[in-house]
Amino acid sequence: MELTPEAIAEKKAWRSMGLTDNEYELIVEKLQRAPNWTELGLFAVMWSEHCAYKHSRALFHLFPTSGPYILEGPGENAGIVDIGDGLAVVFKVESHNHPSAVDPFQGAATGVGGILRDIFTMGARPVAILDSLRFGPPTNREARRLMDGVVSGIAWYGNAVGVPTVGGEVQFDPCYNKNPLVNVMAVGLVEHEYITKAQAEGVGNPVMVVGAKTGRDGIHGASFASAELDETSAARRPSVQIGDPFKEKLLIEACLELAKSGSIAGIQDMGAAGLTCSTVEMAGRAGLGIEIDVAKVPLREEGMTPYEIMLSESQERMLVVPKKGREQMVAEILRKWELDAAVIGQVTADGMLRVREGEKIVAEVPARLLSTHGAPCYTPEKRAPGKCGRGRAELPLAVPEDLGAVLLKLLASPTIAGKEWVYSQYDHMVLASTVMLPGRADAAVIRIRGTKKAIALSIGGNSRYCLLDPYRGAQIAVAEVARNISCVGAKPLAVSDGLNFGDPGKPEVYWAFDQVVRGIAAACQALGTPVTGGNVSFYNESSGQAIYPTPIIGMVGLLEDVRQVVGSGFVQSGDQIFLLGENREELDGSEYLQVIHGITGETAPALDLEREAAVQSLCRELIAGGLVHSAHDCSEGGLAVALAESCITGGIGARIALPAAGREDACLFGESQSRIIISVPPAKVPSVVTAAAKAEVPLLPLGEVGGDALHLELPHSSVHIPLADMAEAWRGSLGRALG
Repeated sequence: MELTPEAIAEKKAWRSMGLTDNEYELIVEKLQRAPNWTELGLFAVMWSEHCAYKHSRALFHLFPTSGPYILEGPGENAGIVDIGDGLAVVFKVESHNHPSAVDPFQGAATGVGGILRDIFTMGARPVAILDSLRFGPPTNREARRLMDGVVSGIAWYGNAVGVPTVGGEVQFDPCYNKNPLVNVMAVGLVEHEYITKAQAEGVGNPVMVVGAKTGRDGIHGASFASAELDETSAARRPSVQIGDPFKEKLLIEACLELAKSGSIAGIQDMGAAGLTCSTVEMAGRAGLGIEIDVAKVPLREEGMTPYEIMLSESQERMLVVPKKGREQMVAEILRKWELDAAVIGQVTADGMLRVREGEKIVAEVPARLLSTHGAPCYTPEKRAPGKCGRGRAELPLAVPEDLGAVLLKLLASPTIAGKEWVYSQYDHMVLASTVMLPGRADAAVIRIRGTKKAIALSIGGNSRYCLLDPYRGAQIAVAEVARNISCVGAKPLAVSDGLNFGDPGKPEVYWAFDQVVRGIAAACQALGTPVTGGNVSFYNESSGQAIYPTPIIGMVGLLEDVRQVVGSGFVQSGDQIFLLGENREELDGSEYLQVIHGITGETAPALDLEREAAVQSLCRELIAGGLVHSAHDCSEGGLAVALAESCITGGIGARIALPAAGREDACLFGESQSRIIISVPPAKVPSVVTAAAKAEVPLLPLGEVGGDALHLELPHSSVHIPLADMAEAWRGSLGRALG
């Protein structure tokens, strides 16, 4: 039996739902009465961090959100970017961290399902999935278990639903031992005329729940995702939803048919907070109300209460607002795809979310009060922490004698090593539009059928940089993902972000969050890539220990002619190798310091956004002009690792001569930004030199493609490693570590 308002107050039951005493008092004040049990549940999920962004939304105004390509920015289920010819790209990044920590397989699988629904609810057909994953080192048994479950869950759902997983990244650090991060980006294509919105428009229009039946799985999942993980988290497995990718495939086809039928006024995914969130958000966007009868919701379990029905996060469900008189058409389309469809209510003019169970009103709350407009907004105390890593003065003075052994060890380190163990489990060719296979280019490339165009997709971020300097680290995250897009010849268009942090009530955590938001905003402004939306995941902690600040940047770019795309591997013996950008002596925050010396350093690498934009623009110009055979970003591991990767992926060696430098390890393994390695046919070299001079971008000759080894000639030493040895270190190490 549900508690009465008096019993709720006596037991302070709101605390078990994740609400504070002050928040409960605010609810009573706004309602001018005490809420009943069902109403309290509505507030608990809608005012959770996951739904209300109550510790983060005060900073969102800093993001640039408009631009010449933006059709839809923050506020809808996903961002929309115009790519011409009446076509648009719909994309979004979301996290499923807490569910994946408790149940890695279903947590990751339902994360994929949820983000796909954000795409096709906009009328777009999903064409790609990318993932950004963080785990503890593979030497940690629990980290291996989590990684195996997460990768298997992503593969199971994505492969079965028929959407290719075309790219992503995986990084490792002990801070993620018990709190993995699972950020997924989904991308879709839509014709402008079929774009749909998540608004409950039209007073009197019916409200329908469509898709799968509702069960008890996922109840209070949004609240679960808004609290720190602890020893009791495993007991909350019911807060993890259960996915059905085969039903989702049917739902995709049904919803796309609905979008083209002209029969609906609005449609919304039932994700976090289920029926509660979808009704509140659809009503709120339209400035109207919704009245529903939970007795009419198709159920798969008997005896469910209104509280359970409203808070269930059962998967593969949508809330649809048909145009009045079109209910039967909607039901017929759903029936064709063997899915449920039931009219459960109507759009009202009074702005209320009214929940009935038959004739009985079980909840009646202003929709706006439940939404982010009514939820509290906090700006916690901020305080910069002390130095995070060991300082510059403590850097090792001696350069290692065997730099070749260092390079092999870096190639084998889990963060740098090839991720074939991961992506070999994914179907990346379904739909037959994937142009570049995973690992062959710095960004995924998807062909736009019926045109010469392609879209380039990338996702990533370096949390160690953000630990050392969250402002600059966030800028670097944006710059590097844009650089990956530019390295295949595409113009970066827009960003969706996933911001992963610890408890925002800790001043050091909130300071880092504030700095990251400002860093992303500055970089997006400088590079012309507005933010179209994203996700914030707080409380990523276990046993009181927070993860590193981890902003994940997902980006979409446009390639006007898919025939111009280039990969990251060297392809032609005799090609000349150049570096766009400038080598500087920057070891702080590098994978080299962490792997070889076990220290972090003092600060993140420097970044000049004007230089970054110039380097990327020149790279795109050279690719469009047919002047280069390959382009590869220098990132983790520095110049030497980037050169080795270009040799490995191209299956051919290179001979490199590097000019004088202070520290040879810094020259090889420093992680200076704004650098791209290109290979140029000899006949095209004069044109490349001229273009670089005109763009005022440094152009450093490095050497020549050829042979079966990577030979690095330095002023005081040399490195010679057979291609087979590099490939073995890079390709085989992660698979061996994961068993």
